[in-house]
Amino acid sequence: MTDLLDRTIADEYASWFRALADGTRVQIVELLARQARPMSVGEIVAAVGLAQSTVSQHLKILADVRFVLIEAVGTARHYRINDNCIACFPSAADVVMGRPAPGAKTTC
Repeated sequence: MTDLLDRTIADEYASWFRALADGTRVQIVELLARQARPMSVGEIVAAVGLAQSTVSQHLKILADVRFVLIEAVGTARHYRINDNCIACFPSAADVVMGRPAPGAKTTC
């Protein structure tokens, strides 16, 4: 019998997949990764073309799983990609699909 993935790790991976189960959130992650700099909510809103409240809700979900980090800039909040967590995601997908992920960290 093959050992199952540790439940704590499996739950963390599941939270990552849930966070990316929305096209807008995938777009936001891609935007922040491509820009490689902290961005204001206004900049993100302009790029995705949705209401600020909607974008803010998506950013909260992404921050909860640490795909996005929040930086205070005066009274504003800027968002940037969490390179460490994003680097772990492909390995997590490989593990879930039964593929080896040599040397990959299991959590971020």
